[in-house]
Amino acid sequence: MKTLRREKLKVVTAQPDSSELGGYVLDDQAGFLMRIAMQRHTSIFTSRMVAGLTQTQFAALAKLYEVGPCSQNHVGRLIYLDAATIKGVVDRLHLRGFVTALNDPNDRRRRAVALTDRGRHLTEVAVRVAADIAAATLAPPDRGRAAPDCEAAAQAWVTAG
Repeated sequence: MKTLRREKLKVVTAQPDSSELGGYVLDDQAGFLMRIAMQRHTSIFTSRMVAGLTQTQFAALAKLYEVGPCSQNHVGRLIYLDAATIKGVVDRLHLRGFVTALNDPNDRRRRAVALTDRGRHLTEVAVRVAADIAAATLAPPDRGRAAPDCEAAAQAWVTAG
């Protein structure tokens, strides 16, 4: 059996000149900053959203509240989810009693997804919480937190747009 040979780690102490990479600085890149902003938003959303709703579950409920009963695939298209993903989201919302399936009066082969009374009430509460989440996401970062540089970068991206 062959063993893996370990080499000593070579530590680079001098900062490379960004001109070597064509002026590329990771901390200034839109995709990097968007990822940080999304991490911040996801953390805030997860800690504050009612009933343990995920972002996709909330989006489905909010869209159904907005447009009314519609096909599962249509809800998915409206919130930019593929058919397999929206099916799982709707199934989980159905198991929790937030949505139901109705027969489409125009096409017996189709079924429409609709909010239940429980789902409508939850969505009304969740939308108010979501407004607070959005405000917290866009608020200046708390400098007392563990990663202020990342949060400041995310805030810079959000406010620059």
